[in-house]
Formats: sequence, C-alpha cells, structure tokens
Amino acid sequence: MPDDFVASVCPHDCPSACSLEVERLGGAEIGRVRGAAAHPYTAGVICAKVGRYRERVHHPDRLTTPLIRVGAKGEGRFAPIPWDEALDLLADRFAGAARADGPEAVWPYYYSGNMGQVQQKSILRLRRLMGYSKMARTICSSIAKAGFKAGTGALRGTDPREIADSDLVVIWGTNAVATQIHVMELARKARDGRGARIVVVDTYRTRTAALADLHLMPRPGTDGALACGIMQVLFAERLVDRDYMDRYTRGGAALEDHLKTRTAAWASAITGVPESDIVAFARLYGRTRRSFLRLGIGFTRHRNGAVNMHAASCLPALTGAWTERGGGALCMSSDVFGLDTGVIEAADLPDDGARTLDMSRIGDVLAGDAAALCGGPPVTAMLVQNCNPADVAPESGKVRAGLARDDLFLCVHEQFMTETAKLADLVLPATTFLENDDLFTSYGHTFLQATRPVIRPVGESRSNHDLNTDLAKRLGAVHPSLEMSARDMVAACLRGSGIDADPDTLADGHWVNRQLPFETAHYLDGFAHPDGRFRFDPEWAEAGPEHAGLPTLPDHLETAEAAAADLPFRLVTAPARNFLNTSFTETATSRKAEKGRPTVMVHPDDASSLGVSDGDPVRLSNRRGAVTLRARLFDGLNRGVLVAESIWPGAAYPEGRGINSLTGGDPVAPAGGAAFHDIAVSLERA
Repeated sequence: MPDDFVASVCPHDCPSACSLEVERLGGAEIGRVRGAAAHPYTAGVICAKVGRYRERVHHPDRLTTPLIRVGAKGEGRFAPIPWDEALDLLADRFAGAARADGPEAVWPYYYSGNMGQVQQKSILRLRRLMGYSKMARTICSSIAKAGFKAGTGALRGTDPREIADSDLVVIWGTNAVATQIHVMELARKARDGRGARIVVVDTYRTRTAALADLHLMPRPGTDGALACGIMQVLFAERLVDRDYMDRYTRGGAALEDHLKTRTAAWASAITGVPESDIVAFARLYGRTRRSFLRLGIGFTRHRNGAVNMHAASCLPALTGAWTERGGGALCMSSDVFGLDTGVIEAADLPDDGARTLDMSRIGDVLAGDAAALCGGPPVTAMLVQNCNPADVAPESGKVRAGLARDDLFLCVHEQFMTETAKLADLVLPATTFLENDDLFTSYGHTFLQATRPVIRPVGESRSNHDLNTDLAKRLGAVHPSLEMSARDMVAACLRGSGIDADPDTLADGHWVNRQLPFETAHYLDGFAHPDGRFRFDPEWAEAGPEHAGLPTLPDHLETAEAAAADLPFRLVTAPARNFLNTSFTETATSRKAEKGRPTVMVHPDDASSLGVSDGDPVRLSNRRGAVTLRARLFDGLNRGVLVAESIWPGAAYPEGRGINSLTGGDPVAPAGGAAFHDIAVSLERA
C-alpha cells in the first residue's frame, strides 16, 4: 500500500472484521479509509459508514477530557477534571461500595463496541482481580449460539468464501447488504460465475431481499414453522440423503414421523408464506447439492429464537449438503480461532465464585429485583465500557431509571456523550481503534488480525486497557498483567495460543487464516458432539438453565409476546444500514442517510385503516412505554407487522427515550438473551 496508508482492522460488532487501509495525515489525523484489497475476505470492500470514519474520529463532539457531573443526574451538566483526580475518585467510590456491601456490589458492564481482544476483555481482568460481579454476555447472540450448537455442537461451519462456489445461496435472517456486505458480494459472485440462485428469508423486504431470486417473508418468530414445512416436503418427495443421515445424524426417524403433520400448508398458515413458495423452495434446496445456508442472528431475537435456529440448521443435515464444496451452513466462525485470552483476563487466578448478572436484565438488576441480583447485594457502582445500555438494552425506561439512582455511582468510558454517559457521575474519554494496539478474531470469517496505533490518542483519551490497568493498581491489585502494555498482551496471547505470528508483522497488514481443514469445517470427520452426530433431537438441558418447555424435535414454538386487541401489531427493531447499534448515530452523514429521524414501516392497508399517511407522526406503545416516530408506508411486509430500523438515541424521540423502551427484558430460553424483534404494540396517529 502507499506510504501514507497504514494497515488497521475495523473493531465494530460486525461479522466482517474488515481489514483496512487508513490514510495517515501526520501523527494526529486520518484521511481516507478503505478496505484492504489483498485481504482474502475483505477484498477491498467495506461499508460506507466505516469508509467515512474520519467524520467520527475528528468529530467536534468527541470526548477529549475527563468530566465530572456537577448537576443533577441526567441534567447533562459536567465540568472538566484531571485524570489523576478522576481515577482517584473512581477508585475511592469502587472501594467504598465494596466495603459497604462486598465486592459484588460493583458491576463492570461492557459489550462489543470494540471487538478487539485486549480492549474489550481488559475489563474482565479488573473484575477478576477485585472479585466484582460477573456478567453473562447474553444481549446479542446467546440465543443464536444455543440454537446452532444444539445441532452441530460448535460455532463453526463452512468457510464463508465457499459461497462463491455455491449453486444456491440461502441468506436467512440477516440483511447482508446492511450488516454483512461481504456475504452479498460472494453471493453475487456465485450468481455471476455459476448461475447460482439467491434466496432470502426475512420478515420484510430488505435491500438484500430485493436483490434475491426468491424472497420468503415469514411473520416474525415463525421461522421454525417454515423450516419444518420445508423439511416435510424434503421427506415426502424423497429429497433427503438417507445414507448421509444414517452416517452423520441422530433422531432422523423420529423427525420424519414428527413432520408428517408439519406440511407446507400447515407452515403457510402459521408463517404467511404462500404454500407454493414453500414447496418451490424445498424442491430447489433438495435438488441443489451445493447449497450454502448463511444463518444470521436476526431471526433468533425472539422468545423461540433458539428453536428457530436449530430448525433451520437441520436442512443441510437432511440433504447432505455438508459434503460439498460451497455446501453446508455457517452461523458464526467463533470456534475456529482457538485463542487463549487468559493473560488478558488474568485467568490464572482461582475462580472467586462471584455471582453472574445477566446483562440483558440490567433494568431488573438496577431496580433491585432479587432474582436478577441472584440473591446478592444491590449494585451500587458500575463501570461501563464499549456499550450504551440506556439505549441498547431492553426495557430502556427501567434501565434509565436504574442508572439515574442517586445511590449508584456510574462511570462511563466513552468516545461521545451517549445517553448512558449523560446519566453518569464520571465520564472518561476513550480512544478509538485507530489509537491503540489490539488483536482481532471474527465471527464471520477465519482470519486473525492485529493492529497498532495509526494516530496518537485524540485529546486526553485513554484506551480501555490503560484505564482498567491504572484503576486496578489504584485499588491495590498486584498481578504481572498490570505491568504489561496492550502490545505485550497481544504477543503473550499469540504465544499462549501456540500461534507462530509476530504482532508487528500482523499489524503491518498480514493475517493468519485459522480455518480448519475441509473435512473438519464440513463436519465430515464428525459433528462436535460426543457421538459425532448432528442432533435433530437436541439436548436443550445442555444449552442452558431455561430449557423447560422447549420441543424435543424441530417445531413451531408459540412463545411470542401475546398480542391482544389493544396490542395488535408485531414490532421488529431491525438494524439500520448507516448505524451500528448506537455507533455512528453522532455523525451527520449517517443521520442524513437514515432520513434524519426515526421512522417505522407500516403496511399501506394498516395505515389506511388507521387514517395514517406517509410521514405522519405515529405513537407506538405497550405496557413498558411509548415512542413517537414517523410513519413510512411500505408494502414489503405482512399486515400487522411494523419494522423500525434503529437504534436512534433517545434524544431523537419526543419522549426522550428510544425504541427499546418497548422491548422486554425477560430471559429467552435456554441460555438468556433479549427478544428485540418480539414485541406487541399498539399504533395510533400521534
């Protein structure tokens, strides 16, 4: 690459973990950002929002100095404070909380605003060193993981680059144009080079669905029924590979008998997908050996999401598509990396037995719910990194009320004054990925990558690693990891994982492919269960404690939030193309691309019956809260279904609270999670 471009890696919560080339303008400023053309997966293509990263790094609202609250909580009045004073205050308040109620009263809360192994997980080292409360990382993918592993036993599958070798690409439950751009690029390559068909399964006509040869549009939360209807046709029309099933699967005979009543007509009545389309797709899938099933997370964000994922993942185990190059399935590639992050997390220390609080239930935790608190003390001090729970977490009205408690000391380490930061007692400026060292895996491809700083930290911003290290020292912790830099952590992690790679070489725009051999990636040497077989009859009790009531075979599980006469609509809060959760909502270009305000898609017939016109303000409400946004009339969804592409910050709504005011925080079977797309609401003209 030219001398003025520097290698880097996108850190955001996206499967692609794109390899980047960033223009460096001196030591403190960046210019253009582009995809690395030589990277085997990125192949020079990145999303527009990351391509505009200069706008975010050098935004005038970027936090550049520590701030202390000087007004009432939530009032938004802060004053500068020196770093040393800020760290002393933070350490003092954490120590005070631990003295009063024990160390479990402190809850480090984080997620994937930065997916780098060092910058994301250094907070776990702080937690372990001090004995603070643990956190169950349920908010995004725990439902999908449980569903996919129920069949395969592992979070891995076909190399995604094999999509280009497929004759049929099925994109199920993900809007790849907006959230996995490389999947769409590979699907187009298969279409152009091999004449492959592209089929999309999604609850509305996304930009991805609009480009497909066939779009199956099930009602929200009915994907399991759709999968069962497809499987019944495969059995009935002898499109299953019985030799493959006999060798590699378990429970096939019981499944075939069970599906006799799960016909395409039965599935159509539940899903709203025409019976003829279900049959046509089943025949296409059953007769196309090289079929690649790219399973997204979106269709699992329902109370029956794990069951739906498992049902969909059964398809290649019926047809034997796993045996073919360009065949099989992928949900996540997380398990291929084999990365030992023990040095980052101080995992050499014995387990302290601290309670584990569910991050998706943060509203209940902060409200003092005894079950959510696992019978332990209230949370009276928090450090939030890489996350914005006031907008992102379910039941955000309850979350905000909890964060605003006068007896809760809240420190937020952030790049911008988010809705969570506005509720903080102490706000500390954080670096972006361009300002620190790190190591990156991916959940959408198999390449291990590393970074070094492209520019100096903006203002007085500090990295997660540095903050957590300094805080631990002030709290009296002693551990060898506290003397290690982020780069030292990267090197130690590589050594501990048995990976023969130098951090500097990786950071110079190289990578290590951790993909498994073809036979292992395609499970031809056995699935990752003790007997080596795919399970049509999953052992849900192995997946998590909330397994009661889950079906023993693929089925439609009716656990959706109950609709009623006063709550007749199903709301899906899908990702917005120009935002990533609440990242990029601060940039003017992204906001303009999202029409400058929150909208909700409404079927024209539903709108007509309510006297709503395109662009009208409408009010969505349920027992949890209410939000006002603008109607966007759209015929690419089923009647009774609403889609709000989000997540806009709460300040963008008249009520001051965002779309997750409407989302439930009850744990999803079997291992917890949030049902972001499973919401019953009313709609009326505001």
